[in-house]
Amino acid sequence: MNAVDSDNRVTTEKTSEQGLLGQAGQASRYTTLIVTTMASFLTPFMGSSVNIALPAIAHEFSMSAVALSWIATAFLLSAAVFMVPMGKVADIYGRKKMFIYGISLYTLSSFLCGIAPSGLSLILFRIVQGFAGSMIFGTAVAILLSVFSPSERGRVLGINVSAVYAGLSLGPFVGGVLTDQLGWRSVFMMNVPLGIFILAAVLLKLKGEWAEARGERIDLTGSIIYGLSLLALTYGLSILPQLFGFILIVCGIIGITAFVRYEFKIDQPVIYMGLFRNNPVFTFSNLATLINYSATFALTFLLSLFLQYNKGYSPQATGLILVIQPVIMALFSPLAGKLSDRIEPRIVATAGMIVTVFGLVLLIFLENSTTLSFIIPTLALLGFGFALFSSPNTSAIMGAVEKKYYGVSSAIVGTMRLLGQVISMGIAMLVFSLLMGSVEITPSTHAVLLKSITICFSIFSVLCILGVFASMARGNLRS
Repeated sequence: MNAVDSDNRVTTEKTSEQGLLGQAGQASRYTTLIVTTMASFLTPFMGSSVNIALPAIAHEFSMSAVALSWIATAFLLSAAVFMVPMGKVADIYGRKKMFIYGISLYTLSSFLCGIAPSGLSLILFRIVQGFAGSMIFGTAVAILLSVFSPSERGRVLGINVSAVYAGLSLGPFVGGVLTDQLGWRSVFMMNVPLGIFILAAVLLKLKGEWAEARGERIDLTGSIIYGLSLLALTYGLSILPQLFGFILIVCGIIGITAFVRYEFKIDQPVIYMGLFRNNPVFTFSNLATLINYSATFALTFLLSLFLQYNKGYSPQATGLILVIQPVIMALFSPLAGKLSDRIEPRIVATAGMIVTVFGLVLLIFLENSTTLSFIIPTLALLGFGFALFSSPNTSAIMGAVEKKYYGVSSAIVGTMRLLGQVISMGIAMLVFSLLMGSVEITPSTHAVLLKSITICFSIFSVLCILGVFASMARGNLRS
């Protein structure tokens, strides 16, 4: 970097810092925390609720296990494709503005999902919901970190992650009760008043705006290359072992390679590649995020099927059982966040990944005779591992970049999370396709369903072991 560029960057950072202090004076920091925390609660609440409702949806629309998994995957795929471009747009035009658009569209799409007349229309509405989710994911954490100081980062991220896990906690229970009492459509309708409440809180209480990259142009060419490449890659993963799936994956890899080369050449890229260059904390923390979610996201989906089909539990009972894991996450996430303010995030996050490995290995041994005395402690162990990993890992990522890149960095970590979720569901779909094919789940297929589930957990255990090494390799955030 030459002297002129260095001076310009220093000037930009000082101006940005002054602007942030002014904005912090206009907007109550704790109002910001409450609003972003509510938004962080909304999307996982929906996801975990829907997982419990899947067997009821399959019954109404006569969907196979593979088709059923598309209800979750369609949302993730759409959100992953638009996450980074929306984060960049938010950095330029305003994070609050993009946040409002996201909450509004998310609420509308939730209503549309609730009145969907067919399985295909439900999947299409979930795509719209994923696009709305990308606007929320790419802005909420960035807004939060624009207001709070670096010394408070671990604490507020711990609270934010705790809200995510609170959504995951209430989702299975509420989703199970709603599905049992009012039908699966009520699960989607439940999000409408929540979305309206959050939107009203933002419009009435959240003052100020955050756009440290204001004046920069949108990298439209890069955004298109990125979106199409990620779409090809993630969709290809989801339809393996079809030949077209392999072709799409190759095209996606070629596209991502071309995207990276293009981004290095232009002045105002959609992803500033300097974030990865000579920044092992940022690079390996994002890799750890990708691996962690690849190894764990399908857990609730698989256990929901196991408990309802193989064990014969009702949606409500299944929700009560699955609530154990996110409750433990919610309880320990603030503690893990505070711990990462004092101890290197690398140490805390890696410990969480190791605990998660043990939990996944235990699930390999699931059988029809497995009792709740085995399942519940295992879910508690996994919840503790997730809590130790998530907020320290996010703290390490955001602490490794300048404030002007908070929006795009938040979007990058969100993309890693979503891509990991798509990979996790893709692995489950691949195993189901190979062992079960496109057939409805009936008592005659319960044995092969259980075999498919345990194979998935075997694959996830190996992935998570690789994640331990990625987490350790990041180096220290504080010298």
